[in-house]
Amino acid sequence: MVRPPLPEDVHRALPPRWQTADIARVALVALAVWYGLQLLWSVSSLVFLVFLASLFGVAIASGVDYLERFRIRRGVGAVLIVVSTLGAIGGTLAWSAPTLIQQGKELQREFPQALRKVQRWVDRNGQGMVGSLLTAPATVASTPSGAGATDSTGAGRGAVSAASPAPVAADPSDALTQRLRQLAQGAAKYLFSFVSNTVAAITGFVLLVFLAMYIAAEPEVYRGWLLALVPAHARPQTRRVLAEIATVLRKWLVTQLIAMLVIGLVSMTVLLLLGVKAAFALGFIAGLMEFIPTVGPILSAVPAVLMGFTDSPEKALAVAVAYWGIQFLENNLLIPFLMRGEMDLPPAITLVAQTLMTLVFGFLGLMVAVPFTAAVLVPVRMIAERENAREAALLADEAIPSPLPEASDGAPPG
Repeated sequence: MVRPPLPEDVHRALPPRWQTADIARVALVALAVWYGLQLLWSVSSLVFLVFLASLFGVAIASGVDYLERFRIRRGVGAVLIVVSTLGAIGGTLAWSAPTLIQQGKELQREFPQALRKVQRWVDRNGQGMVGSLLTAPATVASTPSGAGATDSTGAGRGAVSAASPAPVAADPSDALTQRLRQLAQGAAKYLFSFVSNTVAAITGFVLLVFLAMYIAAEPEVYRGWLLALVPAHARPQTRRVLAEIATVLRKWLVTQLIAMLVIGLVSMTVLLLLGVKAAFALGFIAGLMEFIPTVGPILSAVPAVLMGFTDSPEKALAVAVAYWGIQFLENNLLIPFLMRGEMDLPPAITLVAQTLMTLVFGFLGLMVAVPFTAAVLVPVRMIAERENAREAALLADEAIPSPLPEASDGAPPG
């Protein structure tokens, strides 16, 4: 017999009603989130600068931990590591500066010639889709309004012919050069707008260095401030997440620095063997652009291929194949060996993140896209691992049959 529902059961079954205080609280939270996002958007450059400083600070902290074993204070150790690193970079640049300057001038001088050769090659061989994509249409002088109107008399036509000279077609050998120059100027203005002010760039670099030293010297202080914003019951899990993020970021940065050095040296050696002009400068560009995964190697291959075109299309093809082979070996041998499974970012997610961050934030967004995505995916991966373990435990419990109850004194079970 089913009993009728009691009044308290009916009240419990009804959905909860929103009170005025709840609505006001939700509105305040929504406004706080909105204005917080607006604030982050307005200071996005500073946010990315702090993220880069944290990235370098986490890597420097490992060296500071090692120096602390020799009773060197953390502050002194952080300064020693930063000064030694900057000194080594500065000394290397000073030693290679004459060669870089000379070959940089050579690149600047040979680029227009390389672009013209590419254009002539496209004009000869690119009659299909490739030619239509690479070749810009010839510019035709526009006719003034009313000047092209034909008159019923021959004198009118003669006057028009005398007043408006025949349009002059642009030189097809300069079409690709003009198009690439316009694209490069637009990209430079869009991507590198943050370095338009030299004082701002120097100030940002100095701030980055000092923030990295402070974070490396006292990481527990800043980690404690972050944990203070989290409820007490969630702090152990948050501490594990922060430790995992620090490990992933440190591993990624060290891997990228080693990859930059290896790719720069290998690219320079390969270009020297192929006889490409300005091989040292092109290898330096390849190593520098390696800091930006996926997109950087493509950008560094473009000037190398163009310099190969100054000699012959066959050499340009050889350079393109060589760069592809270098990237293939890096992605399948070097990076897996250095990372050892610490960070496994799917290529599709990496490319989408880089594209989105570049479109929204420009070059700074492109620089921090991969480590930022890796940091975001750390808690997501930990949550997924925990839920997978819980699901596996539930499936294991369901697979174990429950024992039958024992019968006593011949009575039926139950």
